[in-house]
Amino acid sequence: MSTPLRLCIHGAQGRMGQALIRCAAEDPELQVTATVDADDNFHDALAGCDAVIDFSATHITGPVAKACAEAGKVLVIGTTGHELAERELINQAAAKIPLVFSPNYSVGVNTLFWLTRKAAEILGPDFDLEVVEMHHRLKKDSPSGTARHLAEILAEVRQLDYAESARHGRAGIVGERTSNEIGVHAIRGGDVVGDHTVIYAAPGERLELTHKASSRDTFARGALRAAKWATNQPAGLYDMQDVLGLK
Repeated sequence: MSTPLRLCIHGAQGRMGQALIRCAAEDPELQVTATVDADDNFHDALAGCDAVIDFSATHITGPVAKACAEAGKVLVIGTTGHELAERELINQAAAKIPLVFSPNYSVGVNTLFWLTRKAAEILGPDFDLEVVEMHHRLKKDSPSGTARHLAEILAEVRQLDYAESARHGRAGIVGERTSNEIGVHAIRGGDVVGDHTVIYAAPGERLELTHKASSRDTFARGALRAAKWATNQPAGLYDMQDVLGLK
């Protein structure tokens, strides 16, 4: 039996951190050697691991990525909602280490990403595009990283700029819907793990692609799979589509 991959879970007390610890314990190819939160010594934990999985907070991602790059450790980032400056720090780290950065680690959601692109290509410009997501009441960022990525896929297919085409909800007299806008709508409430729907609407017909998550374990298992995959890759920036071979 080969030596288990040694993991450091960063953000261990969060919901995803707890799911990662629980799911890693079920996999003989993995060993959690350190669990870290905001007040813990990350650098000490880093020394005894092969890979870090980070589900913490956006402002922490940059320092974590820099430390992993300096130590030569694989990094899997599941935190979403980063600003451009924070994304640049991730890009810099990926020049030195294998780094998986994905808005969602669910195999089902990544299949939804693939289907969203294909449907947009097949249906063409006559269909209006909308994305609707719902999450638990404690989620901090909006829209979700998954919803944003779905809208980015749609914008790319239509050759639109996401920042210019996204309409985050509508209020007041906004006028008729244009063909160059992509609606992105966030709903918050209860303990919903994550629901995402992509709507393609045309006169006379409507297509909806929906994914509903009922357990965080699906995201945890995907992130663990990504960590194992990344250990055999050269330095670079990857996402779950790379891990699953969907590109």
